[in-house]
Amino acid sequence: MPRRYYITTFGCQMNKADSERMAGVLEAMGLEPVAEPDQADVLLYNTCTIRDNAEQKLYSYLGRQAKRKHQNPNLTLVVAGCVAQQEGEQLLRRVPEVDLVMGPQYANRLGELLEQVWSGSQVVATEPLHIVEDITKPRRDSTVTAWVNVIYGCNERCTYCVVPGVRGQEQSRTPAAIRAEIEELAAQGYREVTLLGQNIDAYGRDLPGITPEGRRQHTFTDLLYYIHDVAGIERIRFATSHPRYFTERLIRACAELPKVCKHFHIPFQSGNNDILKAMGRGYTRERYLHIIDTIRRYMPDAAISADAIVGFPAETEAQFADTLDLVATVGFDQLNTAAYSPRPHTPAATWPDQVPEAVKEDRLQRLNHLVATVAADRSQRYLGRTEVVLVEGVNPKDPTQVYGRTDGNRLTYLQGEIEALRGQLVRVQITEARAFSLSGEPLEPLPRTPAPLAATGH
Repeated sequence: MPRRYYITTFGCQMNKADSERMAGVLEAMGLEPVAEPDQADVLLYNTCTIRDNAEQKLYSYLGRQAKRKHQNPNLTLVVAGCVAQQEGEQLLRRVPEVDLVMGPQYANRLGELLEQVWSGSQVVATEPLHIVEDITKPRRDSTVTAWVNVIYGCNERCTYCVVPGVRGQEQSRTPAAIRAEIEELAAQGYREVTLLGQNIDAYGRDLPGITPEGRRQHTFTDLLYYIHDVAGIERIRFATSHPRYFTERLIRACAELPKVCKHFHIPFQSGNNDILKAMGRGYTRERYLHIIDTIRRYMPDAAISADAIVGFPAETEAQFADTLDLVATVGFDQLNTAAYSPRPHTPAATWPDQVPEAVKEDRLQRLNHLVATVAADRSQRYLGRTEVVLVEGVNPKDPTQVYGRTDGNRLTYLQGEIEALRGQLVRVQITEARAFSLSGEPLEPLPRTPAPLAATGH
């Protein structure tokens, strides 16, 4: 009987993409997925250390599985991802039943690390590593949309963030390798790709070459033009952008290229300049608002989403009010919010004037209330409109409905049979608009045709 595996994923899209790659490695080794962790012979936790609660949840899960391992010594426990990179050997001292601790940069080397474990070793793989081009085949969780990593790591030094320490320095994949992966996805029937990077606007900074005009030969804008004409791919998304590097040239490209979705995820983190400076973000409130104004000048209906943190050390009520004001001014379609969480090995974690938890929770609730109000107001513009929705799956709450997303990334529900509509672009008349989702009546699927060649002269 073949070994069986189960992967639990915490955190961001990058982690989800890594989990798909590791599932691909495991299945190439002959392992089979199971529906429940207690059925698995190989149990892998792909971890996130951005928030303390995700880290604590990991240790709770590990405690339970450590007891199970005492009854079944053949169980293999793997901790991957950012907590693994952060803790290293310390994790083994805390939970000695763990067999393998591996940082994110080792995702495509999971197979050889497991072979070491099964040969009798307890393995810690967290040393800095140059990421070679990944030849593993991910096990995709969707047959319609897929994540494609374009740059690993991050060179920023935000004072609250552990990412540079756990994901390493920026390493861009070559344009040819990225395009080859997207072409293969198109051949497999995928219709949408999301290009991923911790700081995607930094793409190409580490690749050689200068243009005759004196700029870098490889930028994220150039990458969009380069991959845009892959036949069969109907939509291109990307995340996550950094306001310090977000350019008008990129905005202009997004407006010109029909496959690039008019949805931008640009975290602002705080609406106050003093807090932004303390965070080490490298831009001002005014710079952020200029980016939004420029996007809307080129694409008036573009959807904007972001991330924000409340309760950063020494944040005053007046500084928090600046965040509320920015949210109301921009009119976000969606905003991911969090109370500041001190993370190990980050400067802000040791600063005085930490904001009390009760104050952080109060500010988070007030911000979330405003976010829901603003999003509900933004949603009203969809009522009565016809939107094109890429159908992805069945509504888990109503099997007579399917769901998909608009170009602006708004989740949309409609009546239909998934067998007929999965992967189809469908025109939908919007009849209901909620804060974070829509409902509508399907009109007709659009024919699937190869996209025209990308625009030139960029």
